[in-house]
Formats: sequence, C-alpha cells, structure tokens
Amino acid sequence: MLDKFKSLSSGAVVAAKSRVKNGGKSKTPAEKHLVALDIGTEYVKALIARVTDDGLDIIGAGRKRQRLSDMQAGAVADIGGVVENCDAALNEAEQQAGVSVRSAVIGIAGELVKGTTTTVRVVRKTPEKALDMLEVERIIKLVQERAEAKAKKQLAWELGGKEVSVKLVNSALVGIEIDGYPVTNPVGFQGKDVLVQLYTAFAPLIHIGALERTAEQLDLDLVAVAAEPFAVTRAVIGDDQSATMSAIMMDVGGGTTDIAVVNDGGVQGTKMFGIGGRAYTRGVERDLSVEFEDAEQLKLGLAAGGVPEAKAENVEKALGKVLDVWINGVELALSDFTKLDHLPHRLYLCGGGSSLQLLVDRLHDSDWYTRLPFTRKPIIEHIHPDQVVGIVDQTGKVTDHTYVTAMGLLRVGLDTIQYTGTSGDTMKEKLDRILHV
Repeated sequence: MLDKFKSLSSGAVVAAKSRVKNGGKSKTPAEKHLVALDIGTEYVKALIARVTDDGLDIIGAGRKRQRLSDMQAGAVADIGGVVENCDAALNEAEQQAGVSVRSAVIGIAGELVKGTTTTVRVVRKTPEKALDMLEVERIIKLVQERAEAKAKKQLAWELGGKEVSVKLVNSALVGIEIDGYPVTNPVGFQGKDVLVQLYTAFAPLIHIGALERTAEQLDLDLVAVAAEPFAVTRAVIGDDQSATMSAIMMDVGGGTTDIAVVNDGGVQGTKMFGIGGRAYTRGVERDLSVEFEDAEQLKLGLAAGGVPEAKAENVEKALGKVLDVWINGVELALSDFTKLDHLPHRLYLCGGGSSLQLLVDRLHDSDWYTRLPFTRKPIIEHIHPDQVVGIVDQTGKVTDHTYVTAMGLLRVGLDTIQYTGTSGDTMKEKLDRILHV
C-alpha cells in the first residue's frame, strides 16, 4: 500500500497512513457511508454521510484551504498538494463522524467539462412492434455516442484543433416522446418516431485521471466523478420524478463559475467559465499593488465595513472591473441555450464566490438580463442547505450555500450506489442502471 504514496511528500504519507482514525468507534456492517470531496480552487470540503431509508444524514464535515499553486481554473494542477489538503479535510470529517469511509464521490469543474442536452430522433423500421427495454437501451447508447462526438468536436475547436480524449461523467434522461406524445415509460408503446432528450457531461481524461489518482493516493474507492453544476441540480431536485422546476443554478467557486439550466425538471445543459472568487482578489492585488493575501482581506472586508473609507472606493472599483467581465461571461453562457423559448426567471446561487455582496447586488440591480430571453426580471437567491432534498445535516457545520455543491455530490453518490448493480424491475430503475453504467 505504501507504494501508492511514493510521489507524495513525507507529511502527506504520514497523513494518509493516519487518516483511518475513528476514535475507538467502528461502523456496523449494516450501515453504508459515503464521502463527498468538493475539490475547489480555494477550499477542499469533505462531507461524510450515513445512508438512511430517507436519504442521507451528514455526520462529519471538514475543510482545508488550498494553496495558490494547487488548482488552476477549477482543475487539479498539483496532485501531491491537493492530496494533502483532501487528507486534512477528510481527517477532520472522520474524526467528527467517528467512522472511516472509503466510498467517495468527487466533483469535477473547469471550462473543458462539457455538459449539454442532446436530442436524437430515431425512425423505427417496425412501428407496429412495441418497444422493449433492449431497444430503449440501444437508443440511449446512440444518444450518448453522438453527444460524445459533439463534445470532442467542441473541445478540439476550443483547443485549436487538438484532439482530446473525453469520458462520460454524468448522464440523465430529460424526456422521451413517441410520435410526438410524451411518455415516462416507453416500454410497450408502438410508434414510428422516437425522440430522446438526454443530458450528458463529458470531461477530458487528463482531468479525470488526476482525480482518480487523488482518490488512489487517499486509499478511497471512487464511486463516481460528477460535473459539479449537475450535482447542484441533483441536490435541489432530489427524487421527485414529477418535478417541474425551472431554474438557473449558478455555482460561483474560487476559480470558475458553473451554470446549469433546468427546465421542467430536466437539465438542459451546463456551462462553465474561468472567473471565480480568486479573479476578484487578483483584481484588487493588481490595481492596488498589494500582496494576494492582503487583497483577499480587502475584498472580504469591504462588505463588513472593515476597509478604511479612503481605500474602500479603490477596492470597489477594482472589484467592479472584474464584475463587468464576469457579467459578460454569464450573458455569454446563458445565450448558448438557444433551444429554450425563454430562460427560467429563478436564479439560485451557491459557492464561496457568490458570497461577494457586490456580485449579488449586480445581479439584482443591473439590467444584464434584458439582453437575454427572460420574460421577467430574475429572482436572485442563495440556495440554503435546508433546501437540499433528502440530505439532513447532523453536524451543525453545514450552515450556508458554500456547502451545497458538496451536498450535491453526496446525492450523485447515492444515485450511483442505488442504481449500480440493482436488480429492480421498475422502468425508472432499469433506465437508471443504463445511465449509470
């Protein structure tokens, strides 16, 4: 086992070897536990949850700040450094939970993660024959293949023609129609035209490989890698198969802003761009010629009134310049959802970067939305952990919107362990097994 840690510093080796501490307690064989690792640009957050009949109970929480060189634009830049930070966060969570957990789900973000809803229409040669599960599975696989080709093409274009290997990280059924008639269970229906809408998220293998290596170094069994904006939507929608929620989810982290658009309960797509909380700090650092840590304190202190009045105006101007670029990024990302007649008017925020009051005020008070197909002014609010469906915090630590992404990762992990290897016979269970392969 020690061979896994040769590439780490001695401090990380000691931490990894000592992580399995449980304060004399041990989990009973009947209990299942999951750990979510939200590896953000600014912080690593670890949540440990116990699987219950009603969902998940969070029993341990920990976090550790990352160094500037550990992450770049939401992607792992220094595996050794990130492992050390994850290890510290895991230790804190495990000490509180009193259990050592190996089953983990890790989030992935960054501009090269591509999530979109692909629509494929299949014309059946024998419309009088009733659809069976095998045919539905073949259609879904066809949609996934076309979505993968589209993701590769988009990445190659963005990278100047360079081909990139990608891997499917998330897949969710948005809708099925047979001859124009929406159905929730297509098996047994006759018809000629089958239209399937499927959300898929693909990520470059190099990014996924870094996360897999991180899990390996931590001696964790990787249950799933999840696109973080998709995880946020799973947190809010939960298990309600008849959900008709329409909303924009916006996760503003330290290095990226991740956006998901949900329409009538289905994920229409996800967009990410490389501006987050750290960009605002860099703006203050550059414009006021101060060190990064001092710039961070000025940024955080502005809303709390902790910045001298003579300096506050300059800090606000520096932040305003970055805000202008950020708003343009939001507009550009949302303008790509051309298949929707209009955008949802509810906008839910989470992530540490969304704690910046100037950002919230800009979304509230400016006319940025008038250049997009909104039917009314968007309602802006933060997602509170109490709004996350089926996940209950027992620690008292998960108190604000900065933990919502990690809670969403727990939800994706629960989805995966429920549907992988299950032998359930319901249509939902069968489709979920296909989508989670």
